[in-house]
Amino acid sequence: MKKKGIIIGVILALVLGGAFVYRFTHLTTGKGEEHAEHKEAGAHKEEKEGKEAKEGEHGEHEEATSVKMDPETQKKSGVIVATAGKKKLGGVISATGKVEVNADRIAHVSPRISGKVVSVGASLGDSVGTGQVLARLDSVELGEALGRYHQSKTRLTLARNNMERVKTLVEKKIAARKDILQAETEYQTTLTELHTDEERLLLYGLSRSDLAALDEKRILVPVRSPIAGVVTEKHAIVGELADPSKSLYTVADLSSLWVMVDINEKDLAKVSKGQAALVKVGAFADTKFRGRITHIADIVDEATRTVKARVEVQNPGRKLKPEMFATVELTLPATAPPVLSVPEEAIQELEGRKVLFATEDGKEFSPREIQLGIASGGMVEVTSGIKEGERYAVKGSFILKSELRKGELGEHGH
Repeated sequence: MKKKGIIIGVILALVLGGAFVYRFTHLTTGKGEEHAEHKEAGAHKEEKEGKEAKEGEHGEHEEATSVKMDPETQKKSGVIVATAGKKKLGGVISATGKVEVNADRIAHVSPRISGKVVSVGASLGDSVGTGQVLARLDSVELGEALGRYHQSKTRLTLARNNMERVKTLVEKKIAARKDILQAETEYQTTLTELHTDEERLLLYGLSRSDLAALDEKRILVPVRSPIAGVVTEKHAIVGELADPSKSLYTVADLSSLWVMVDINEKDLAKVSKGQAALVKVGAFADTKFRGRITHIADIVDEATRTVKARVEVQNPGRKLKPEMFATVELTLPATAPPVLSVPEEAIQELEGRKVLFATEDGKEFSPREIQLGIASGGMVEVTSGIKEGERYAVKGSFILKSELRKGELGEHGH
């Protein structure tokens, strides 16, 4: 029995000792892990602080918020400052249309008489002047007309000599006075015939200089352009026969074009002949071409319920091309009270915002976000962002926007 008690005591002692060792070991390990976590966190903190310090030394600065430009540079760059003010704005009717050649400024060029094309002097796309020779023909009909012209010149010379001879005889009383009257009549008749033959040759396209050189060179029928413009079609081919029914060239004056616009029936009462219009095309989205309505059709299209109107527009630089699709804004008379407005060209887009470049001293310009209202005739209402009397860049705002971007890029470049 005593031996059994000893065994139980030993077992209890081992259990208690194991528990003690486990607790001691666990506490020690926990402290080690906690210490490691603190050490790692400290390292991360130091790394972050070091990175921030490095960025503070070499990283980004604040973005540029204004552009400084002295008056001399403004003048060279085309920057003009104006004061914001109120103006009456009319309404606008937007319509779609298509660019066409001005039918009053186009010519189909054909020869005056039949012949074979011997030479071609203009090609597709060439600019030509009024009276310029585009092609030359060898013509049998011209040869016959030249033959009659030479005969008339010969008869005129003979009639003149006969008239002078008869005058001499009358003075010597050898011939009667009626003879001189007959000689003068023959001379005038021959002169008229020569004039008729000469006019026929001029009608065929010859010039007076050509007539003066008939005995010196071979004469061909010239085909001349009746107007100045651009060759838009060419059918003249060397060796082919041509006649007055066949157009060898089409010449168009593209300095002025037509835009055929579809006006909704409901807007017809607001549109009139002579009304101003602004034309825009997709190829030149930032350019507006100014024109006027020159004709309004008298018939409503039954299917679309629209009326055709013709806008004549000037075409500087020949940017507009026939067959382009266009958007046309027709400006309505201003009847509403004046509103604070600025030219559309003064407005720029910056990071998705519409801005004006405002200035207090005329030298430093800051982008000012604005809210827009109605637009008309190149002007647009400003509902917020700038007040009446404040100064802003009315022209050259794109230059200021570019300079602002340059400033930002320059600061990023460190």
